[in-house]
Amino acid sequence: MQEVWVYSLVSVVFISLMSLIGIFTLIIEKNLMNKILIYMVSFAAGALLGDAFIHLLPEIVNEVGFGINISLYIILGIAVLFVIEKTICWRHCHLPITDDHVHPFAIMNLVGDGIHNFIDGLIIGASYLASIPVGIATTIAVIFHEVPQEIADFGVLLHGNFTKAKALFFNFITAITAIIGAVTSLLLANHIDNITTFLLPFAAGGFIYIAGADLIPELHKDFEVKKSLIQLLMFLLGVSIMFLLLFLE
Repeated sequence: MQEVWVYSLVSVVFISLMSLIGIFTLIIEKNLMNKILIYMVSFAAGALLGDAFIHLLPEIVNEVGFGINISLYIILGIAVLFVIEKTICWRHCHLPITDDHVHPFAIMNLVGDGIHNFIDGLIIGASYLASIPVGIATTIAVIFHEVPQEIADFGVLLHGNFTKAKALFFNFITAITAIIGAVTSLLLANHIDNITTFLLPFAAGGFIYIAGADLIPELHKDFEVKKSLIQLLMFLLGVSIMFLLLFLE
């Protein structure tokens, strides 16, 4: 169990530090960044779906089989992410932006990001409880997803009138909720038997929702054949990397 704690905490600390990647947007030309981001989104979608269907679900099915409870836990994971996202979108402010205050949508972005990172921490902790290789695969999938998300979050905060320094600082503060999530997951395992029977399919549902509802729709905003083919290749590359990680097990 000590090894699980070490791997989990190292993983979520590293993911928390990913929040600082927004600083690179300051040195990369905006148009180039936008071109790169869409392919990173494609890659992340493939990695998340790959982790859900290649690592998380096969792991839990191998342990307890595929009963109706597993299906319900997957649906619950999708539903929880749906409710969280709906709540955040509902609270967004649509007032015109001025130069003399931080806009409310930027605050809500921080709240939503904190909740999202907490769930990422829960998922990572649960994955390491299943096995070290599954935990590593899930951590990698989360990292692939976090890179474009953190860059986007940094841009939202700047757009909402945060200074660059404050945007980096508060983005990092919300990122460390992943550590709280991982610790919560590991502590629950000490008090609730077979907690991974719930957390792994719940995590898979969350990943399926993020990829299907947030990432893939972004890829349908551009129908140029060449870009679409590159997006498909990046998506398949994300899935392929999750498949290759099976050989770590």
